[in-house]
Amino acid sequence: MGETMLEMLEIGPCDNPYQMGFLTGQRFSNKIRSRLSTDLVLQNQLLPFAKTPESQALIKALTINNQKKFPKYWDELLGTAEGSGVPVLYMILINFRKEILPFLPKSTAANSNADTSLYNTPDDCSDVLVVSDSMAIAAHNEDANVALVGHTYIIKATLPNGLSFVGYTYAGELPSCAFGFNSNGLSTEEWNPSSHYRAPRLRPHTLDTAFTLNSVPPSEAEIVAGGIGRNFISRDLLEATSIDDALSKIQSSEVSVGHSYNLINIGTRRILNVETASRNRVSVHEVGATPFFHANMYLHLQVEQVDDDNSKSRQERAAVLPKRSKDDFLSLLGDTDHNRYPIYMTGPTLYTLCTAMIDLDDKTLSIIEGNPKNGKVAYIFSMSSKELSHRKINQ
Repeated sequence: MGETMLEMLEIGPCDNPYQMGFLTGQRFSNKIRSRLSTDLVLQNQLLPFAKTPESQALIKALTINNQKKFPKYWDELLGTAEGSGVPVLYMILINFRKEILPFLPKSTAANSNADTSLYNTPDDCSDVLVVSDSMAIAAHNEDANVALVGHTYIIKATLPNGLSFVGYTYAGELPSCAFGFNSNGLSTEEWNPSSHYRAPRLRPHTLDTAFTLNSVPPSEAEIVAGGIGRNFISRDLLEATSIDDALSKIQSSEVSVGHSYNLINIGTRRILNVETASRNRVSVHEVGATPFFHANMYLHLQVEQVDDDNSKSRQERAAVLPKRSKDDFLSLLGDTDHNRYPIYMTGPTLYTLCTAMIDLDDKTLSIIEGNPKNGKVAYIFSMSSKELSHRKINQ
């Protein structure tokens, strides 16, 4: 599989969200156009459906509800479309693909001449998390359809309010449907019981929030049409001021489909796994000294879900692998023992795009390309400075 170097755009502060989207779209126009032309989910399912009368009410509801709740991010999406020179409809479809695909007529894929296995398989990711006396780690495999290989980039943005964020981004989508983190002037909040005012501790330029994401497979009965899109929620997480604020952003969004969020706070040395579903259902698990592996099925939120053999296989394999050190975590995420459903994926349908290693004690995020067991680090980001300084490795 041919791979290209992972590129990064440093941007901002911009005059407005539209400008930030426009400059992003302009910079990565070739990647965005290439992704759209080769994405079979878009070409063979989403676009044909969007041309039917049955699609109009759903697309309209998604547009109205998400634009109303997140007008800034909607403007950013429009700017990305304009900057890259692609139709806004294409941007809407890829950003809401998870919210639209469950409502496609069953005949849509069957009538296509394409190999339906390439787009009927859901995206998959794997995470292994721990917070013990000796280490605090969040390690994440970013797995996706092979159409995304070579069609991702990093956005490193500074906003007018001084907040900065880094988001691993799928071409044409809002940052980030994968993983990201931000830096704010405040680290944690102290509660003054005699008032309703939260006084910030004066420990500036430390990370507030990081996150990684895992898809989950709620059954059709658990999905609500026209709700808030997962890409818009994760974009909002990049501007969270604390782990509690991030959790509030998740809980306050009336989603269409479920998701699994791993919320990470450096200052307080905490990791939360948050599983969500439609109708405002949320379950929170705090990660402790026992390593916690999450693939792509619900583990603690009681939701009717579709059985995923791939996810089950990875969950079972991870349970028997050692998890005593950072190297163990990387070895686990690089495991290829199962012929059909390995943890580290190399096609033909799903592909591990990269691995993110977040070390809460070192205050770093490393992005590893290729099998993480081999340790080929592409970028190392410092999560202890407001500027989110980074080093590019293996140039």
